[in-house]
Amino acid sequence: MKIYLDLLMLMNFLVDFLLLMGTNRLSGFSCGGKRSAAAAALGAVYSGICLVPGFRFLGNLLWRVVCMGLMSGIAFGWNRSALRRTGVFLLLSMALGGLAMSLERQDIFTLAVSAGLIWLLCGIGFGGQIGGREYVPLEIRYRDNSVRLLALRDSGNTLRDPVTQQQVLVISKEAARQLTGLSDDQLMHPLQTMMQGTMPGLRLIPYRAVGQNGGMLLAMRFENVKIGSRQQSAIVAFDTGGLGHGDLYQALTGGAI
Repeated sequence: MKIYLDLLMLMNFLVDFLLLMGTNRLSGFSCGGKRSAAAAALGAVYSGICLVPGFRFLGNLLWRVVCMGLMSGIAFGWNRSALRRTGVFLLLSMALGGLAMSLERQDIFTLAVSAGLIWLLCGIGFGGQIGGREYVPLEIRYRDNSVRLLALRDSGNTLRDPVTQQQVLVISKEAARQLTGLSDDQLMHPLQTMMQGTMPGLRLIPYRAVGQNGGMLLAMRFENVKIGSRQQSAIVAFDTGGLGHGDLYQALTGGAI
């Protein structure tokens, strides 16, 4: 039986790409098409090299695990959430592999269609959420500083600016300190910080949390805010508590942003 290397690599790329995209959808993250494509390209090259005489030893279990680890790092990053998504990716790959082995004919078209159906099931069946949570990448730039965070899209976040009535993003104290240069003490005492005129553009946002006394948060409008793939300006409040401690996310968005 003839094996066409270019066709094999193309089909491996398409299958891995769909599996990686489906993993992100199933785990509640944005699809991340570029990173998934880069990881799938690595998988496709690996599958081709394994068929080259003298390199077939790369097809053993150890090197497969190494390749999958590199693909996961490229597609999902190197953080705690990446470990969870790697597990989902592994389960989807095993499910597809079992499906392929159960086929009486090694039909490449059927294999590709099966991968597509798994991706669709992840999107339709779970709606990009696990446990009612949906995450979105967030990037904020201010002068020469920038932070990249993972935000929880919380429909219960109704925090709004009392003047403009615009919905407000909330970022962790650590991210606010890195972005603005404000100290923990300045963030913890918003009224004093405002009175001192420490930083132009600061404003106060009143808030009330369940089971807690109300208070004020320092906030500021940033012009360069990227939520998912959408670029916009937004009012960002600086949390003073433990937002994101022990969780995957370091920011909160609402239903409208």
